[in-house]
Amino acid sequence: MCVPRNPQISKEHFTVYQQEISQREKIHERCKKICPPKDTFDRTLLHTHDKSRTDLEQVPKIFMKPDFALDDSLTFNSVLPWSHFNTAGGKGNRDAASSKLLQEKLSHYLDIVEVNIAHQISLRSEAFFHAMTSQHELQDYLKKTSQAVKMLRDKIAQIDKVMCEGSLHILRLALTRNNCVKVYNKLKLMATVHQTQPTVQVLLSTSEFVGALDLIATTQEVLQQELQGIHSFRHLGSQLCELEKLIDKMMIAEFSTYSHSDLNRPLEDDCQILEEERLVSLVFGLLKQRKLNFLEIYSEEMIITAKNIIKQCVINKVSQIEDIDTDVVLKLADQMRMLNFLQWFDLLKDIFSKFTIFLQRVKATLNIIHSVVLSVLDKNQRTRELEEISQQKNAAKDNSLDTEVAYLIHEGMFISDAFSESELTPIAIDTTSQRNASPNSEPCSSDSVSEPECTTDSSSSKEQTSSSVTPGAVDIMVNEDMKLTDLELGKLANNVQELLYSASDICHDRAVKFLMSRAKDGFLEKLNSTEFITLSRLMETFILETEQICGRKSMSLLGALQGQANKFVNRFHEERKTKLSLLLDNERWKQADVPAEFQDLVDSIADGKIALPEKKSWATEERKPAEVLIVEGQQYAVVGTVLLLIRIILEYCQCVDNIPSVTTDMLTRLSDLLKYFNSRSCQLVLGAGALQVVGLKTITTKNLALSSRCLQLIVHYIPVIRAHFEARLQPKQYSMLRHFDHITKDYHDHIAEISAKLVAIMDSLFDKLLSKYEVKAPVPSACFRNICKQMAKMHEAIFDLLPEEQTQMLFLRINASYKLHLKKQLSHLNVINDGGPQNGLVTADVAFYTGNLQALKGLKDLDLNMAEIWEQKR
Repeated sequence: MCVPRNPQISKEHFTVYQQEISQREKIHERCKKICPPKDTFDRTLLHTHDKSRTDLEQVPKIFMKPDFALDDSLTFNSVLPWSHFNTAGGKGNRDAASSKLLQEKLSHYLDIVEVNIAHQISLRSEAFFHAMTSQHELQDYLKKTSQAVKMLRDKIAQIDKVMCEGSLHILRLALTRNNCVKVYNKLKLMATVHQTQPTVQVLLSTSEFVGALDLIATTQEVLQQELQGIHSFRHLGSQLCELEKLIDKMMIAEFSTYSHSDLNRPLEDDCQILEEERLVSLVFGLLKQRKLNFLEIYSEEMIITAKNIIKQCVINKVSQIEDIDTDVVLKLADQMRMLNFLQWFDLLKDIFSKFTIFLQRVKATLNIIHSVVLSVLDKNQRTRELEEISQQKNAAKDNSLDTEVAYLIHEGMFISDAFSESELTPIAIDTTSQRNASPNSEPCSSDSVSEPECTTDSSSSKEQTSSSVTPGAVDIMVNEDMKLTDLELGKLANNVQELLYSASDICHDRAVKFLMSRAKDGFLEKLNSTEFITLSRLMETFILETEQICGRKSMSLLGALQGQANKFVNRFHEERKTKLSLLLDNERWKQADVPAEFQDLVDSIADGKIALPEKKSWATEERKPAEVLIVEGQQYAVVGTVLLLIRIILEYCQCVDNIPSVTTDMLTRLSDLLKYFNSRSCQLVLGAGALQVVGLKTITTKNLALSSRCLQLIVHYIPVIRAHFEARLQPKQYSMLRHFDHITKDYHDHIAEISAKLVAIMDSLFDKLLSKYEVKAPVPSACFRNICKQMAKMHEAIFDLLPEEQTQMLFLRINASYKLHLKKQLSHLNVINDGGPQNGLVTADVAFYTGNLQALKGLKDLDLNMAEIWEQKR
């Protein structure tokens, strides 16, 4: 058995380990040098600490609790059980020993705690000694510092005595002089302020409200800033406030008086603006005091004036009519209703004329007010821009100045302040001398409120004024003391514009009430077309003029006009529909002669003039009526009702031209009229209603053909009517034109039904005659002779009424019916195309029929294709 040998271990085997541990070893050695070992001390300390912890563990935990208190009964019983103090029952000796043992135990616990406390103090003894040493050193440092401060104060006192006391005395004298100058200027300022009330009274006596308000505002500013606390002026502020309130009331009363005078002066006066300077002064004063309700005063005055204008116009007109007895008819409205249309129309025209002048005056006055507001707004903006520029310049100037050292002197003043006061003294004297005015100086007007005689401006807040010119070339002064913000001024400017719109609305509302008062007895609804169109044009002209003056269209009068127009359209339509109904009920459906005036009417339509031509009696009398109506080269045989219907249609179109606002209503009514004509003519002709209504014996083919041709004439004009209305509709209303498409379809369907009816008449005739047809001699047979005779009658009835193309198409359809019935009969008779005798007889009859049919006028080239009558050979 072989025993394994241990390998030879050399230093190379530990090379890797040494490389890994070498770095850690270096760090360890470096730490040992920095922190020398304290093994002995640490072991002793650790041993002592462990022993102390062991001793403390002997002390019960109850003594270590944060809330330990012997006044707690449970705690007390736990620490001192009562059983140790009970001496009764023969157990005295044992209880005494137990009490002694408890006392020793508690003393032992106390000793352990005291030992541990002493040990902790011994551990921190070095810190206590170091603190005591530091306190002594600090006291030495404070003593040295106190001595150094005392020496420095002595040196400063010497320097102050030698170098500063003289200079400071000079500065004090300069301050005293400045104070004396200020007192002198203050006294002069008090003398000027003392003259404020008499000056204000003088200004008010000349209605210079703006100057008086500026003087009061400046005086109040001086009282609050420069004369604050002056006992002799303690009541002046309240007196000026009361005076300012009085001025407010005076300005409102003055503006009310001005408004009444301006709006109620004679309308024949050419002057647009009354006392423009007075108006500008009043508006500036009201703006300065934020009395913005002056527009409401003007609005109320406008309403009263508008009422008076109508009343005065009615009185003047009624007084000119001799037929009206004002003693019998007391009410002015009843007197006005007694006027005929021409008289009432002249009255309305006069009212509209007066209202136009009235609005022009209102606009001129409001333009002045608007310009004043805008000038104040513009001044506010420019002032704000100047202040921003000034602030930027001051900031740049402050940054460029070197910082000065300020030394405190008596009363909290600085040396730099003293020099500033001395530099500003001449400026203050000049300003005060300019500001102060002589008590006996004359008052200035509102146009020169910046002059020294009317201002007591303070040096700390100087009032600046700027001159501007109103549209009326009145020079006005805009000051910075306006209490209105840009937002308020902008809103006020909008309110001025709205007041102009309101003036237009007031005139329109009063005009509507005037119209409604006249319309109570149905007067307006009884107007004929010419009168209503004249009235409508007058009202539209007035609406347009007021829109041009005020810049906005008022809707009340336009709505009233639209309401009356709707009533007019209803009456207009009902009258013409009733007229058409009467014409149709009396129509005998015979061809009527066409008077020359209707031919002229049609020719004017062809020329693009959709309107009734002017009557020319001398020209129409020389021309005889024509048999047919010629429309763009085509002949139309018509009945009298259709001629009148075309005239009625043109009346609708002309009404739309005269009253554009009723275009949509007229389109609907005209559509209804055309539908009514179509349905009613269908009832009378196709439905044979004319037999009972008119008393016709029968509805002939000529009646049917004439009805078809009349419908074709109306269909021809529907695109013309559509284009006329389309040119007068708004794009969003084009959908209404679909009514014409529906009407055209209905008319075409009606025409097709008439054609089908004509074919059906001949179809029943063919069925009756050909059912008795027999193939035998003679040739032509009686049946075919009868058929040819009926075909000739049909041709004679319709050829002069219908165009040749329609006649050919109609006879092709009739021929197709004929071939169908003949083929059926030949099949029934078993006659075939075999060349036999019967075939020859049929061929001869058919040739007779074909020859007669093609001999008719307009049917020569008609392709009859008679080979279709034979059955195909199988």
